[in-house]
Amino acid sequence: MTEQQTPADPPISRRGVVTELPDGRLRLEFRRSWPDGPDEIWAALTEPDRLGRWFGTYEGDRAPGARGTLTMTHEAEPVGEAVRIAECDPPRRLVVEWAEQQDWRIELALAVESGRTTLHFVQVFAAGTDVTDFALGWHWYLDKLDAEAGGRPDPGDWDTFLAASGPDYGRTPGA
Repeated sequence: MTEQQTPADPPISRRGVVTELPDGRLRLEFRRSWPDGPDEIWAALTEPDRLGRWFGTYEGDRAPGARGTLTMTHEAEPVGEAVRIAECDPPRRLVVEWAEQQDWRIELALAVESGRTTLHFVQVFAAGTDVTDFALGWHWYLDKLDAEAGGRPDPGDWDTFLAASGPDYGRTPGA
């Protein structure tokens, strides 16, 4: 088996994990890893052509404090949303905040652990938020990143993914 053909992480380790913070907010966290170095994974996260294959497009400056428009092009109805790059430290850390949605922020951190590049994804939600659908959505996008960055199988369209992974989150197609 070559490095590009490494087995996928066990399904349970690929699920989003939700923990409650002391103030009642909910923290959604994912971890993914690849045998490639951080520069390769950073490129999949940020280079326009590669970003477009798994997530969407970003129009704007690419620096801390920069503002731009992020469009999640794989959504049923893609809509450009104003975002701000809160932090950018290539190839280690990227933090993006949505301008129109209060407290909507994702943190992506890359580190080398046991010879593999690990992505640590975090999003924090207000207390009482049902994060299940958000967790499913980010899981799908991160599976698409796995296909782009690590040569793993693409999760397919949303309905295919939901049929396969939704039950792990208590969701079934049509529910």
